[in-house]
Amino acid sequence: MTISAPPEPAQVEETPIPPTRAGRTAFVVLGLCFALSVLGRGLGESFTVFLKPISDSFGWDRAEVVSIYSMTALAGGLAAPLIGRLFDHSGPRAVYALGLLLLGSAFTAAAHAQALWQFQLSIGLCVGIGIALIGNVPNSILLGRWFGTKLSTAMAVIYSATGAGVLLLLPGSQLLIDAIGWRSAYQSFGAATFILLVPLALLPWRLFAAGAPHIIRPIADEFAEDVWTLSRALRHHAFWALFATFFFTAIGMYAIAPQVVAYLIDAGFAPLQAATAWGFSGVVLLFGMLGVSALDGLIGRRPSVLFSYAVSIAGILMLWALQFWPNIILLTGFVVCFGSMIGSRGPLLSATAMKIFRGKRLGTIYGTITIGSGLGSALGSWSGGVIHDLTHGYDAVILLALVSVIIGMIPFLVVPALRS
Repeated sequence: MTISAPPEPAQVEETPIPPTRAGRTAFVVLGLCFALSVLGRGLGESFTVFLKPISDSFGWDRAEVVSIYSMTALAGGLAAPLIGRLFDHSGPRAVYALGLLLLGSAFTAAAHAQALWQFQLSIGLCVGIGIALIGNVPNSILLGRWFGTKLSTAMAVIYSATGAGVLLLLPGSQLLIDAIGWRSAYQSFGAATFILLVPLALLPWRLFAAGAPHIIRPIADEFAEDVWTLSRALRHHAFWALFATFFFTAIGMYAIAPQVVAYLIDAGFAPLQAATAWGFSGVVLLFGMLGVSALDGLIGRRPSVLFSYAVSIAGILMLWALQFWPNIILLTGFVVCFGSMIGSRGPLLSATAMKIFRGKRLGTIYGTITIGSGLGSALGSWSGGVIHDLTHGYDAVILLALVSVIIGMIPFLVVPALRS
C-alpha cells in the first residue's frame, strides 16, 4: 500500500517547475552567474591598472608588484577543489555569499595596506579565493543542473564575463584612480561588494540549486552508484590532459596579461588609452567565446580549439611587434586576436570535464582539475615579472608566452577524450 507513495513526491516536485518556467529559470540562473563572474573577473583583472600606481607609491620593482597578482591566481586555483566540495555540501548560497564577504573585506583592507605582504594577503590570497568562490567552478556546477547538453554554450557566456568585467572595470578603475587615488578606489570596491550581499541573500536559492528535473533525474539515475571519485579520476588520463591544457595555456596568457597596460604605456601609449584599449578586449572576448563554442558544433572540438590557439599566437606576435611599431592597426590586431581568445578554450574544457566526470563528486573533481589554471596563472604572471626585471624588456616574456601556448594545445592533438 505504501509502494504507491514514491510516485506522489516525484509528481509534486515536477509541477512547481513546468518546462516553460524551467527555461525561464535557467536563463535567470545564467544571468546571475554571468553577473557574478563579471564582478569577480573584473575586480581581479583591475589589478593591471593598479600595478603602476602601487609600484610608484612604494618604489617596488615589477616582480614584487606582479607577485600580488600571482598570489591571486595561485590562491584561486588551490582553493578550487575545496570550493567544489563546499558547493557539493552546502549549496550555492553559502559559496557565493562567502565570496562577496571575502572580496569586500579584502579590498577594504588593501585600501590601508602599507607593506608588500599586506597586499599579498588581501589582494593576493583573499581576492583570489573570493573570485574563485563566485567564479567558474561553482558556476559550472550550477549551470550543469540547468543546461545539460547545452552547457558548453552556457559556459561560453560565463567565460565571456571576463571580457565584460575587463571592459567595465579597467577604464572605470583608471578613472577612479585619476579622480580619487588608488586607495580610495579600493575602498569603493570594498563598499560596493558589501552592499551586493543584501540582494544576493534574498534570491530563491533553493529553486536555483534544484536544477531542471529533465536534466537532474537522468544524471541521478545514470550515476546512482557514484562511479567517479577523486582518486579514480586522478588515475584517468583525461584528468591530467585537461590539467595540462589549463596549466600551460594559463602560463602563456598570464605571462602577458598583468603587464599589458604597463607594456603599452612603455611603448608610447597614454595611460587611459592603454587601459581603454586593453579593456576593449572585453568586447571581442564575448565574440571569441561564442564563436569558438559555435565552431565546436560545426567542425568539432579539436579543429575549434586549434583555431583558437592559432589566433592567440597571432595576437602574441602582434604584441611583440608593438614595441617597435606602436600604431593603432597593430594595437587593434593584438586586442582582437589575443583578447578574443583569452579563456576561449575554457567553456569547451569545462563541458568536456562535466561530460567525463559527472556525478556526485563533480565539484571536487572539476575543482581539482582547475588547480592547473591557478598554478599556471600564478607561475606565468610571476615569471613574466621576474623575466622583465632581469632582462629590462619584454622579448623573453613574450617568448615564454608563445612557447607555453604551443605546449598547451598539444593534449588536444594527442588525447582522444578531449576531442568530443
